[in-house]
Amino acid sequence: MTQSTTLDDRSRLIVDVLVDAFADLMRADADAFRTKFRKMAADPFAFYRGSACLFYADMTTIEDRWCDERTSRVWIQGDLHAENFGTYMDGAGRVVFDVNDFDEAYVGHVSWDLRRFCASFALLAWRKALGDDVISELLAAYLGAYLDQVAAFTRSDEDRSFALVRENTEGAVHDLVLATTARSRAGLVDRLTVVEGYERRFADVPRNRRLHDAERAEVMAALERYRGTVVPPRRRRDVAYDVKDVIATGGFGIGSAGLPAYNVLLEGYDQALENDVVLSLKQGNVAAPSRIVDDPEVAGYFEHHGHRTAVSQRALQANASQFLGHTEIRGVGFVVAELSPYELDLDWEDLTEPEEILPVLVQLGRATAKLHCVGDADSDHTLVPFQTEEAITAMIGGRREEFVADLVGFAHGYARQTQEDHRRFVDAFRAGAIPGISSSGAHPVG
Repeated sequence: MTQSTTLDDRSRLIVDVLVDAFADLMRADADAFRTKFRKMAADPFAFYRGSACLFYADMTTIEDRWCDERTSRVWIQGDLHAENFGTYMDGAGRVVFDVNDFDEAYVGHVSWDLRRFCASFALLAWRKALGDDVISELLAAYLGAYLDQVAAFTRSDEDRSFALVRENTEGAVHDLVLATTARSRAGLVDRLTVVEGYERRFADVPRNRRLHDAERAEVMAALERYRGTVVPPRRRRDVAYDVKDVIATGGFGIGSAGLPAYNVLLEGYDQALENDVVLSLKQGNVAAPSRIVDDPEVAGYFEHHGHRTAVSQRALQANASQFLGHTEIRGVGFVVAELSPYELDLDWEDLTEPEEILPVLVQLGRATAKLHCVGDADSDHTLVPFQTEEAITAMIGGRREEFVADLVGFAHGYARQTQEDHRRFVDAFRAGAIPGISSSGAHPVG
């Protein structure tokens, strides 16, 4: 069974886009991608999460009625699906509910984020057996809250200080914020490390790999370069950056398969063992939107993908963690961030009824508006030299109902397309039609 004789045109496009996006990483770690593809095979939503590159390939084939000279050049999250929202602790020490993944962030059409989110929710809601009319109403609420918050930002200068926190959230979002406040850095460190002879080190578990001297020296040099990229904290205590242990690690989610990573254990704010800090150094990936954005100024702004990820996160969060930065190892860009105990993803499992989901979507709409409007002329970069909220408001004009109807219709149509794409992907994977990745693996049973 060969790819050229068994795949229809859409199946071949799916395979070609995936191979083009991930070929280098597949060659570097075929096993990691086999695992990634098995996870993507689980259901249409899992496939959608892992195939942002296909979404953007499709964006080149549709007419985007909701972009103009300015709204086609907005800082976007790049992979805005329903499971990329959660909590984190910002640089001011607040537990915030917001978008919490910036690996695909880039400058592009503002509607791409909205389309990707809406289609993802339609897939998620289909899995919960919600009717199309209910899905439409919930998505209209999300988009309405988004537009309302954008409009509110045009009337004030609060976009950089706005945040969803314990005082202004409700329902499942509020519960998640409260649950996050109960977590501790000591608890995280205890799960990842062991203490022997009053010295803490990383635990020896299958996902961790000890470094030889030359590799450890490279990571230590990269860590020193990283320190020059950190924005000094405003109101938080600093750490000494004394390294206690370094390991190579893995086990990231669907989107980060095959990306090399290291964890570094630092002495904390003092010599007590309870407040040590764990940094993650993860190789930056090629942002999915960058594959279709033909703008040399944007591409040339970034030193490498680790730099892009860090700059994007600072732009989109406004008050990012004091540990966020970037570095290089063997000429390859890495993003550096704290492995924080104060990051929890929104869990959709127990959100089953529309009345429970509605307030969540309203808050997600507000969070998305903040995301787009904070990374503009008020931030510390030059890529978006205008007020995003004013650009979006001018672009929508008096077409609010048309805008909502168009994106809701897109969500239903693209969700159905994704369900078919998922079936095609699974068939191609099972048939061994994805070059470099065999469904059976290197060690057949029997």
